[in-house]
Amino acid sequence: MASNFLFEANKLLRQHCTNSFATKSERFKAIRLVDKQLIELGFKGISLKGLKTRHVEALIAKWQEDRLSSGTIKNRMAHVRWLTKKINKVGLVSASNAKLGIENRQYITNNNKGITLHQSQLDLIPDQHLKMSLRLQAAFGLRREEAMKIQPEKADHGDHLVLDASWCKGGRDRIIPILTEAQRQVLNEAKALAKDRSLIPAQRTYAQQMKRYENTCIQINLGKGHGLRHTYAHQRYLTLTGFDCPAVSGIRVRRLTTEQKATDKAAREIITRELGHGRTQITAVYLGS
Repeated sequence: MASNFLFEANKLLRQHCTNSFATKSERFKAIRLVDKQLIELGFKGISLKGLKTRHVEALIAKWQEDRLSSGTIKNRMAHVRWLTKKINKVGLVSASNAKLGIENRQYITNNNKGITLHQSQLDLIPDQHLKMSLRLQAAFGLRREEAMKIQPEKADHGDHLVLDASWCKGGRDRIIPILTEAQRQVLNEAKALAKDRSLIPAQRTYAQQMKRYENTCIQINLGKGHGLRHTYAHQRYLTLTGFDCPAVSGIRVRRLTTEQKATDKAAREIITRELGHGRTQITAVYLGS
């Protein structure tokens, strides 16, 4: 039987969470974990509105003791803050992570996190829809959710893809150019497979297909699959600038010539849009600094 805290939190999540499926899923998981760990910490029988600063501080202390990364802690705190806002207790948790003793995460490492999808890996995947999602992800730098929800027939606009907002993180549609014969070929094959549907098989839900994606990536040594987006960004940068990005070359932007710096800036703005981000600073995670 669910605790009062979890019951009330889940009710709020169902009523007010208007984000993408992925965000909803992560929020449900985070809240379930918070409830479980509050009980383990000795805070039994509290209601959602009974949540106090000392409860949140105890959670943060536990996460730090467990040596979780600052990024993981910040992500969990984002869900906790969402809850406190919904119960009109915004002041319960400081908006400053620094004041809570949470260190800044390190976004940019200048390490090459790109991965390449090999035919030998694809040959191990019996699910044709999932195989096609991975190929599209590699060819166009799609997020995994986009690579499953995309309706190839609808997205194909000749010389570019148009990703519908309902397929994308944050509900932001975007345009990605079709520049190579390889991209055109994989898109044509995706259209033939999906017909006028998405790349989620009719007999499965998105959640079921996502679980298959996660398990498959582990089985074929693709990690979480996100490295495919890194490789797309690296290749686009090379095409746009004529030289490798810092994450690949190891050469910092400050060492580039004035002309190269201008080219670098223009390329980052283009790649930021194609990846579906709002700020070029985020793209530095892919390209290096």
